Amino acid sequence: MEVYSNDNEQVDALRRFFANNGKSLVIGVVLGVAALVGWHYWNDHQNDNAKETSAVYQQLATALDGNKPQTMDAVAKFAHDNNNTYGALASLDLAKQYVDKNDLDKAAAQLQNGLVNTQDANLKAVLNLRLARVQLQQKKMDEVLKTLDAIKGDGWTAIVADIRGEALLSKGDKQGAHDAWSKGIASEASPALKEMMQMKMNNLG
Repeated sequence: MEVYSNDNEQVDALRRFFANNGKSLVIGVVLGVAALVGWHYWNDHQNDNAKETSAVYQQLATALDGNKPQTMDAVAKFAHDNNNTYGALASLDLAKQYVDKNDLDKAAAQLQNGLVNTQDANLKAVLNLRLARVQLQQKKMDEVLKTLDAIKGDGWTAIVADIRGEALLSKGDKQGAHDAWSKGIASEASPALKEMMQMKMNNLG
């Protein structure tokens, strides 16, 4: 590093530096300011979009009625157009309506669509649990087990164990069902769920 004997030499050095690099510095500052302004604009725009999307979702979800096809169509369009968490929530709502109408294929399709639309781990877990239950009703036991394998997190252990036990029992695997329910009982399940799994184990004989 250069050492200057007096202030004048420092001033002269700065002048030379700016004379040689002034244009680059100006361009860099301008680009930096532009990037900062752009980032703030983008961030504000994203926040505004999120608020608007949330409001639209709430409105559609409130109006959703399985007996009114126009509300089902509106929510389906929203789910299709929004590749985000709100789109996934809309798919979850639609799936419930289809399950109530016993249209299990459409319910499964909506849940799978929701899984594509969100990266939220908890929402993915809920979607997969609902999907596994639908597949259980469809008697697609291998798909049930595959879906359950995608659910991560200790908080879901008991519910996953309960559904896994049902699927394994339907496949004729009594020992596997027993082991699954036993694991569920050993987890931090609610007393009601533990009691239900214990009853299922007892019924195995």
